[in-house]
Amino acid sequence: MIDFVLQPTQEGELRRRVLFWLPAPLPVLGVVYLVVGGALSAAGWTILLAASVGVGTLLLALIVQPTPLPEGLVPQVSARRSLHRFRQFTGLRIALALVPVAIGAAASVVGGGMYPLLASLLLAWPQLLLAMPTFFTITRARRAMEAWGTTAYLWHALSRPAKVTWPIVTPLVNSWKAARVERSRESMRQKLEERAWKKAVREESSGAPDGAAPAAASADERTRPIRPLDTPSDERTDVLPHLGSPSHGSEEPTDVLPHLEAERTGREKPTDVLPHLPSGQEVEPTRQLPHLGGAGTGEEGSEPGPGSGAAADGDPDPDAPAGPRSSVHRAARQFFEQGGGALGIAVRRSRRAAPSTRRPHSNKP
Repeated sequence: MIDFVLQPTQEGELRRRVLFWLPAPLPVLGVVYLVVGGALSAAGWTILLAASVGVGTLLLALIVQPTPLPEGLVPQVSARRSLHRFRQFTGLRIALALVPVAIGAAASVVGGGMYPLLASLLLAWPQLLLAMPTFFTITRARRAMEAWGTTAYLWHALSRPAKVTWPIVTPLVNSWKAARVERSRESMRQKLEERAWKKAVREESSGAPDGAAPAAASADERTRPIRPLDTPSDERTDVLPHLGSPSHGSEEPTDVLPHLEAERTGREKPTDVLPHLPSGQEVEPTRQLPHLGGAGTGEEGSEPGPGSGAAADGDPDPDAPAGPRSSVHRAARQFFEQGGGALGIAVRRSRRAAPSTRRPHSNKP
């Protein structure tokens, strides 16, 4: 019997659905009995109402059959559609069987007796048995589907495998299992976060994780000041290393401020930006300004002699004119001495002769 009920096929699934709703009227019977106080007699119209609803649903369950399948269906489509329509037909019969139960319970409460509910139960349980997928029920449904000539592969569709499920119970169990798994994942996530937080607090309290010296401050706050409070003057830092120590309040030159040496020595030193500043407060000629006087002149605006410009440039030319235009004259003289170039370019005559006026001979035969 258990194997017959728990059969893992489409037919077994429909059978379990009907068996689940078969004892459903019993809880309704117990609740109505407590409400009416166990009395059986009730108003006549309530009994007639419950009985008429039960008879009407029973006639519908006996007469109504699945609709015929359309013509021209392949076997696979025919089996799928026939199974879908038979499932709908079974659900309709279950609903028609539960309607008289609900109407009879309401009529019993209104009439004050149990007779309306008992009459509806006598007509509802046979309908549940008619909804059971038996040989007689399946055969009648298959013949109704084949009314238009299309073969309904209903037996083949009902024999297909299916999971063992129960209405209402299986969805509730699946949702409860999913909620339990989610709660376990959330608790595990909280445990991992708490473990990571404890590890971070332990590392902070014991010291840096890279092997540095342990800090004297606590894990929550640091009480050691960043700079000593009793130092009267500024201290040296990585950004400003020229700040003097308390022993000497003078500043030292750095890569950023190399001219601070003048405050102590009284003179400036040459740098990469200003290489013309000598140690003796004199101006010397450079590559950019070759016309400045040498160390012997001592004047910034004096012009060099006849041999100074040539000596500075490395060209010992005694005929070079003196003055700041000596470089210009020397460049012009070199240009004329080279010869050729733009002045030696000759106009070349074209090698082509005068265009011919003769007509070329034709190669056609």
